Amino acid sequence: MSDTVVQIVRRVLLPMSLLLGVMVLLGVLVTRVFARTWPFTVEDAVNRELAADRTPAWNDVSLVFSTLASTQMIVVVTVLVALGLRLWLKRWREPLFLCAAVTAQALVFLLTTLAIDRRRPAVEHMDVSPPTSSFPSGHTSAAMALYVGIAVLLALRTRSTGAKVAWWTLLLVVPLGVALTRMYRGMHHPSDVVASFLNGGTCVAIMARSVLDRGVRWGRAKLPGDRRPAAPART
Repeated sequence: MSDTVVQIVRRVLLPMSLLLGVMVLLGVLVTRVFARTWPFTVEDAVNRELAADRTPAWNDVSLVFSTLASTQMIVVVTVLVALGLRLWLKRWREPLFLCAAVTAQALVFLLTTLAIDRRRPAVEHMDVSPPTSSFPSGHTSAAMALYVGIAVLLALRTRSTGAKVAWWTLLLVVPLGVALTRMYRGMHHPSDVVASFLNGGTCVAIMARSVLDRGVRWGRAKLPGDRRPAAPART
């Protein structure tokens, strides 16, 4: 068990702690240190321009993307995809990776919002403002972790380069659309969604390195359903 604990600390807890520190530091820089420095001085203008260009058709499109990244939808899609992966692949490694990536980004997001207090853009909000800080965007972060995580899994199972490109293109559209949607609907500043790309993407990378990499030795322990022989006990 000692080897397993060491691996968890090295491959999960330390990288996640570092990511949290970076996110908080970015929040401080954006809201305090460089708040009156370009390009952060034009963020309000971007939000006003997006709000001025609203149309009924784009409002409907933005609602679709925003719903795809709502908390309820993220939980439902994560659970359904994880169960589907378990039934399809007959193992827990891939479902565990996806659930861990989505959960990790949520933890970093919530802890960051506790440290960074940023108001929503000064435009009409098309959604009810959640009690969390505007920095970072929880919708964008969750969409990045979930849909990019799915893209990683599908790319690993696909041999055709064309199919891999198709999966990546299709699934990357969702977090990009969510990011634009959250700004369009007046819920986030541009720097909020950019930081969320970092959060969600890094969580996917950390969990892929920890869970999907079959070369990782977890001492005598095995991941649930992993058929790889356990490492021999040390003498």
